Amino acid sequence: MSAQNTNDSQGNTGTPDIAYNIVSTIYHALQGAETEAMYIADAQQSGDEELIKFFTNLKEENGRRATEAKRLLARHLGQGQGGSQAQGRSAG
Repeated sequence: MSAQNTNDSQGNTGTPDIAYNIVSTIYHALQGAETEAMYIADAQQSGDEELIKFFTNLKEENGRRATEAKRLLARHLGQGQGGSQAQGRSAG
């Protein structure tokens, strides 16, 4: 999304950019982990321990990224359900 948009911007999707960005990050991290699982299998077939380790590390890193993004998404969505950010917008 555009760098000029604010956190409250909904862009072309009707979904707040921040929520979209976090969901997209989760998706891409999990896609990466799934792809890397195939690469690990290929490296195992070739017997290349260095590549097995490399792709395993990437897969684990993407798993951590997805987990962190899920935590952030839950926090972000919780703010929209009566947290201080939502209350500040409705007051007035």
